[in-house]
Amino acid sequence: MAQAPKMQDLLAKYRQRLEAELDVPLERAERQVVSREYRQFREESLPGHLSWYERAARFAGKLLKLKVPADKAAVLQEDLDACHLTVTPSDVQALAFVAPVSVIVLSIIVAAAIVGSIFFTALFTFIGLVMIPILLKWPSMMANTWRMRSSNQMVLCVFYVVTYMRHTSNLELAIEFAADHLAPPLSLDLKKVLWDVESGTFENVRESLDVYLEGWKKYNSEFIEAFHLIESSLFEPSDRRRLELLDKSLDVILTGTYEKMLHYAHNLKGPITTLHMLGVILPVLGLVILPLIVSFLGDVKWYHIAMFYNVLLPIGVYYLVRNILSTRPTGYGDVDITELSPELKRLERLRFKVFGKEVSVSPFGLSFFLFIILFVLALSPPVIHQLDPMFDINITQDFRFLEYRPTVNTDPLREPPPGAILGPYGLGAAVLSLLFPLAFGLSIGLYLRWRTRDIIKVRDKAKKLEDEFAGALFQLGNRLGDGMPAEAAVGRVADVMEDTVSGQFFALVSQNIRKLGFGLKDAIFHPRAGALAFFPSTVIESSMKVLVESIRKGPLIAAQALTNVSRYIKEIHAVDERLRDLMADIVSDITSQINFLTPAIAGIVIGITSMITTILGGLGSQIGKLSSPEVGDRIKGIAGLFGDGIPTYYFQLVVGLYVVQIIYILTVMSNGIQNGADRLGERDAVGRNLIKSTISYCTIALVIMVLFNVIAVQIMGKTLGTG
Repeated sequence: MAQAPKMQDLLAKYRQRLEAELDVPLERAERQVVSREYRQFREESLPGHLSWYERAARFAGKLLKLKVPADKAAVLQEDLDACHLTVTPSDVQALAFVAPVSVIVLSIIVAAAIVGSIFFTALFTFIGLVMIPILLKWPSMMANTWRMRSSNQMVLCVFYVVTYMRHTSNLELAIEFAADHLAPPLSLDLKKVLWDVESGTFENVRESLDVYLEGWKKYNSEFIEAFHLIESSLFEPSDRRRLELLDKSLDVILTGTYEKMLHYAHNLKGPITTLHMLGVILPVLGLVILPLIVSFLGDVKWYHIAMFYNVLLPIGVYYLVRNILSTRPTGYGDVDITELSPELKRLERLRFKVFGKEVSVSPFGLSFFLFIILFVLALSPPVIHQLDPMFDINITQDFRFLEYRPTVNTDPLREPPPGAILGPYGLGAAVLSLLFPLAFGLSIGLYLRWRTRDIIKVRDKAKKLEDEFAGALFQLGNRLGDGMPAEAAVGRVADVMEDTVSGQFFALVSQNIRKLGFGLKDAIFHPRAGALAFFPSTVIESSMKVLVESIRKGPLIAAQALTNVSRYIKEIHAVDERLRDLMADIVSDITSQINFLTPAIAGIVIGITSMITTILGGLGSQIGKLSSPEVGDRIKGIAGLFGDGIPTYYFQLVVGLYVVQIIYILTVMSNGIQNGADRLGERDAVGRNLIKSTISYCTIALVIMVLFNVIAVQIMGKTLGTG
């Protein structure tokens, strides 16, 4: 008995020594024990921006040691664990102060020593200060994004587990089956559950799974309830009761997802309206009065407006969009099929035939070449003026190509100094400025469209197969139930559904069996010739996995399994269609903003701005002529009140780039609301919308600009006698 206290003292002594050497509590060190395979899988699956954030946080943590309060540390650690980030809350706090201070110091040095502008010094100081709360909240934003991407796969996850456990009541094998068929990030979560058991962190898979599910308690109770029903099925002696619990688990997550999306759709109209007004309508309409402000406040330059409209405002709008998307309910969404089948990445290259040979090129090279051409042409007016200040072209009697003119400012204390040459104010330069948004919008849009065009066709074909696959599985199950061998049943279903996508799929499987001598498994899953290589889909792949594994237990077991899978697919499809109906009105409103409202409003604003600039410039120059020694000093200096104004060339540059930016942001929001974290669909939608909306904006701006300039010249001619 006397030795017990000594033993406890000895254990406490070595525990303290271990904690001192590990620099973390021993309990936490034990939890961090993971297998080498998990580390490798984590490094391969973790997105690049998260790896970058890890490295930056670790570096900041070495420079600055901060103590985080226990309550904040617990919240930060939960978010970090959700993203599988191996940094500490102290590292996060350190990065939130080291990075902004670095930005402030560097910006002050550059702005003060090189640019010599107080405006940019104050601006970057403000940006650095704003970065502090953003970086403090960054782990939460990353965790929400991770959870949203994971939640898109939850219905499929439960579907895989239930499908597998209907014929094999083994939870560990079912989770492994789901992890193998899901894409990251949820596959990473499930493999972490399994590896925690292998590494000895937990004794069994149920304990590991319950700890993982605890992290979803505040975000998706349906997911937790579904898995608890699945776990309960393991203890049911009656096979009928076990299958009822499995069916109930899928019903729970489908019903919960639908109800959450219903509330989300009802509550989304307010934030969308606010975002549209603050991010689109008010900023664009506010541009109308800017020429007047700039004309009377000569110290305001076009690049001051650019910093607000092309840097601060897009960042603020994007932040609002991320907040809207972070409240999106969990449970469904499209996935990037290139994560399921990496071989499809070869379709990201452009392919065409040259002298009968197929050549593939990177879409980046072609889009970058287009960007350079348009960007150089857009820069030609100021470049031509620098090369030859006297060069200009009279487009008509009233319009000039470049039109550089001396400032109307007569005050030597104001900028620009008297006698300075400003421009280009000409209509030709304003038209060429439209090539700026075209350079960005077309090049980025074409790059994304070329990159996703062929892959989207493959996914659409696979989704069409999914829509009718439930009926095909039901027919295949009936054939197997009649005692027909699986190889013959596949061919029979292909003949019956000859003119459908499902018929094409099963015909390809049958052809691989008859002509290539494949077995059923290779005919479906062969990486090059298998049917799934041409129809990549998680639902179809898992259904065929069920077929291959259940057929080993006999055709009757396989027939029952396929019948159940057919019913599950119909239920998932029905809920998915109802959810899209809920989102239809909101997505339609955003689409109208992207395709018409924003380009039209911005194009009209450019035309009005061009007319105002022309009129104010004409008034200033005419009054400047009246302010001569013959007239007297009474109106001398009045010309300076009208100012020089911002040339339409630079003003349109700011507005055009903002249109491209806001189209991108609204498209990301529209895709996120409708499909969740679907990167493939997002890239395709951004590409299509940038091409269409940028061309629409430039066309409207060109027509309105020319028309309003003609009106401005007529007004000047009638009022000042210049015409």
